[in-house]
Amino acid sequence: MQRRPFLAGALAATAAVALPTFVRAQTLEKPKLTIAVGGKNLLYYLPLTIAETQGYFKSEGLDITIADFAGGSRALQAMIGGSADVVSGAFEHTINMQVKGQRLRAFALQGRAPQIVLGVNPKTMPGYKSPADLKGKKLGVTAPGSSTQVLANFVLGKAGLKPTDVSIIGVGAGSGAVAAMRAGQIDAISNLDPVITLLVRSGDLKIISDTRVVAEADKVFGGPMPAGCMYAPQTFIDKNPATTQAIANAIVRADKWIQGAGASEIIKAVPESYLLGDRAVYVDAYLAAKGALSPDGMIPEAGGETARRALASIDPEIANAKIDVAAIYTNDFVKKANAKYPKG
Repeated sequence: MQRRPFLAGALAATAAVALPTFVRAQTLEKPKLTIAVGGKNLLYYLPLTIAETQGYFKSEGLDITIADFAGGSRALQAMIGGSADVVSGAFEHTINMQVKGQRLRAFALQGRAPQIVLGVNPKTMPGYKSPADLKGKKLGVTAPGSSTQVLANFVLGKAGLKPTDVSIIGVGAGSGAVAAMRAGQIDAISNLDPVITLLVRSGDLKIISDTRVVAEADKVFGGPMPAGCMYAPQTFIDKNPATTQAIANAIVRADKWIQGAGASEIIKAVPESYLLGDRAVYVDAYLAAKGALSPDGMIPEAGGETARRALASIDPEIANAKIDVAAIYTNDFVKKANAKYPKG
């Protein structure tokens, strides 16, 4: 007779211990969701991968499916089409879509500089002197309409060229992009690491604009240019504030983990396929990109206007539109995440 109360007490104690986790998970409005990304293997999105492989999403009560696409524009389309809830993508998409009547908001930063590199093919353009030489050439980007094309358009614009003065070809963000460059199928490329470092090391790329360096990116764009971020429709954020907070928590923890990690830890934390067959290249790429990754998820206050100004310089529709910059991002979630996880 004595054993039943003891057993009941033990079960009650176990339930009491398990309850906080259960309650926390239950408070998330949408614990199971899909995040779309364009080129998950890119260092541009390293915080997303780290949040996944280090278990940060899971520890926040989230069951995340990551859908990978050829470029950021495709990831955006997936969300607009309803097959994804949130995008890990370029900050400037929030501006582009506001003009089209879609209210999107960035709520956690992964990159504080675009990390996009524009370069030419030494084989097909041995006599290259300036961006003006790109007129009539084939330019490879991750996907048409993605941030890689935006940077290319920006550099071309400064050289007096229109976006239509080059032929844009989508080559993806992995081995396909490398192969297209080496085969001479494209004359120039706008892409990210590890693709860029691999091409430079093999002598297949001459860099003409490098926004992996924060100071150079600030100079190119005239201020801080937010890059990879987590963004979602405003309606999603309004309906799912606890879920949005959980995502922000995971990304901020990943941002901080990366800043404190060594190259060997990064290699162990990412899938083998990310290395493109050469660990040394990936390490070099990581070291080149690390300074451009966000240390804390905070979107710089001047970043929204910098992005708007950059896009307006190459897109008449944006130049003529009245953009509500305050509506394209918020730091409310990352401020709470930093308070909760001051050390990551």
